Amino acid sequence: MLDIELIRQEPEKIKKGLQSKNVDSKLVDDFLDLDNQWRDLTKESDDARAQLNVLSQDRKIEEAKKVKENIKELEAKLKDFDDHRNSLIKQMPNTPDSDWPIGKDEDDNVVMKEVGEKPKFDFEPKNYLALAENLNLINIERAGKVSGSRFGYLLNEAVLLEFALVNFAMEMLVAKGFSPVIPPVMARPEVMIGMGKGRFIDDKDAFHLPEDDLYLVGSSEHTIGPMHMNDVFDDKDLPKRYVGFSTCFRREAGSYGKDTKGILRVHQFDKVEMFSFADPKKSKEEHEFLLGVQEEMMQALKLPYRVVQISTGDMGWGDAAQYDIETWLPGENQYRETQSCSNTTDFQSRGVNVKYKGPGDNKYVHMLNATAFAIGRMIIAILENYQTKDGHVVVPEALQKYTHFKEI
Repeated sequence: MLDIELIRQEPEKIKKGLQSKNVDSKLVDDFLDLDNQWRDLTKESDDARAQLNVLSQDRKIEEAKKVKENIKELEAKLKDFDDHRNSLIKQMPNTPDSDWPIGKDEDDNVVMKEVGEKPKFDFEPKNYLALAENLNLINIERAGKVSGSRFGYLLNEAVLLEFALVNFAMEMLVAKGFSPVIPPVMARPEVMIGMGKGRFIDDKDAFHLPEDDLYLVGSSEHTIGPMHMNDVFDDKDLPKRYVGFSTCFRREAGSYGKDTKGILRVHQFDKVEMFSFADPKKSKEEHEFLLGVQEEMMQALKLPYRVVQISTGDMGWGDAAQYDIETWLPGENQYRETQSCSNTTDFQSRGVNVKYKGPGDNKYVHMLNATAFAIGRMIIAILENYQTKDGHVVVPEALQKYTHFKEI
């Protein structure tokens, strides 16, 4: 959630930020109107309590009873106003960093650089699904019979390739000081909302278990962040970095008709995720560090990719700054997103109350997340970029010590 004091002090800045994310800036005016009434009622309530103290000390029982009744009414009104204020503030996304490109959608994203050579084949490259079906690595048809659309079975060497990617990422990141974690894949509604995932819920993209009132996570981020809910870090312990592995779940509600076949956009997928709790003064530096780690992993796998700065209209709801890494897929003859890297500043830490001890009062940390590997998409990229003329697939050299085979 946004800082209420910031909305009060710099409403025009917040309005501009909301507009850049295609959100109605009238929310700010509506919030401030309610907030002013709430503040007036708060003062009235405080004054009534002070009056009650005086009356109680003077033993003016009858007058004190009337003031008590008034306080009850004021408290009921205050709760109503507070609920309305909270409802409005939850409709406001994080405001973007001023360095980020303003735009309406993905067409306004900015390509920062392209890295690596696209493979040159002396044959017509196949797409990953044709390769995987021929090599018995992915079965969509059987998964459809069992679970419906947007599911798939990974089979045989594809399974070993998944674990090779996980082991490779874990080994590299633990060596860099990340603490490994396998987080829960379910979270309570208030935790998801605290992490800024109200839109994820409202858009029906989250799977909900009504009997238990739990949501399945769409990313390890959703439960790694609240692991330190209500904690206060010592500033010398920042940044605190985690690398998490979990299965993730998304309805893909906003992608009707897109990528319906295959494993690019599915309801269930595995992911290795980086997460960092950082000092606000160093969070931009931390953002660049996480992007650098992503690039190091991609270069180790020798996959051609590009780094894209995501425009305000396309970035995540809770993000102040977001990069994507898009990997070249020769079977599609285009780049596709495989990783994202986001700085949510204090948007999530306010929601789940994570602070650090610095000079003066405790302050909210900045929270950042970055995909190490979305496993399904990395398998797609490897199959397409490492395919051979006879329909086999060479395993990237960096993964061969984990797979114990060099070719599928």
